[in-house]
Amino acid sequence: MENVLRPLTVVGGSVVLTLLVGWAVDRLLRRVDDRHPETPLWGMLRRCRLPLQVVLLGGLLRASYGEIHQPLVRDRSAGIGHILSLVLIGASAWLVTRIVSAAVESTYARYASSTRDPARVRRVRTQVTLIMRIVTAVVAVVAVAAMLLTFPGMEKVGTSMLASAGIIGIVAGVAAQSTLGNLFAGFQIAFGDMVRIGDTVVVDGEWGMVEEVTLTFLAVRTWDERRITMPVSYFTSKPFENWSRGGAQMTGTVFFHLDHSAPVALMREKLLEILEDCPAWDRRDWSLAVTDTTPSTIQVRAVVTAKDADDVWTARCTVREQMVAWLCEKHPYALPRIATSAASLPPSDQWPAHSSAPVPGPVPVQDDSPRTGRG
Repeated sequence: MENVLRPLTVVGGSVVLTLLVGWAVDRLLRRVDDRHPETPLWGMLRRCRLPLQVVLLGGLLRASYGEIHQPLVRDRSAGIGHILSLVLIGASAWLVTRIVSAAVESTYARYASSTRDPARVRRVRTQVTLIMRIVTAVVAVVAVAAMLLTFPGMEKVGTSMLASAGIIGIVAGVAAQSTLGNLFAGFQIAFGDMVRIGDTVVVDGEWGMVEEVTLTFLAVRTWDERRITMPVSYFTSKPFENWSRGGAQMTGTVFFHLDHSAPVALMREKLLEILEDCPAWDRRDWSLAVTDTTPSTIQVRAVVTAKDADDVWTARCTVREQMVAWLCEKHPYALPRIATSAASLPPSDQWPAHSSAPVPGPVPVQDDSPRTGRG
């Protein structure tokens, strides 16, 4: 009878004690979270309940399994103890990662709620993401190393590895040169404030938003939902455009190539009318001016502002569509055209008495009516 009750007492007692401790800790964290709603840390720490119970159960079984005197357990005592030690190490690493994650996310949440600058929030978010990846990697490496040290004979392997560390280091350094370069570039991006999650960038002629930053690569989501994955070393070695560097506000331009007779003053009035009905315009600034001329056209530039890159794109498209439609309907003569009529003769008194004004030759006509286009 004792051979049956003793294993049930050891295992059942460990399980019951683990469940009670987990329940008590969860209730305590819930009460503290209700009393301090301004701090999200206590609510996030409740996610550590499961790894805490695994650690507690593994520790209790590791300390008490020797009390089970059954032949099956006694003959395999070393193997059972080794397995419980591995479980305890892995669960401890899991618990440490969850605790650090809760602390870091709580700090970021409090900072994001108290800071009104979106650029700073994106910067901290990028740093927090990379810090968590580093902590997870370090904890995982330490846990794996601790597990390996529990196996007999690993001390000799470690000694031989240390003896050849010089050669291995040289070979690894040459083989992993690109990887290490990306790793250090990731640190530079995280703490150098070069690019942040949520920034609008232009890389290799592609416009998009930074969606993910890791220690080795950076993902950019384009306007058409494509993902461009690039090594982080690209952003430390090549120039790129960051439209969110100084703030999210942006200024956009729209160019029109029109005839010299275009009503510029009326176009200014129409531009303001279009912008007044455009929700994407942030009302900071606007203008319309003739910026260049050619023998056949003039270049008119409209300037609009918006709160971010998406809105400035919408405002530019709205101005371009409505202005061209208005010109086609109300002022078609302002659209660029190609002259097909004969050239006008200069006054006869412009030429000397001994010469005569040149007579223009026939002009080839390809169509009966002049062609118009949008330039």
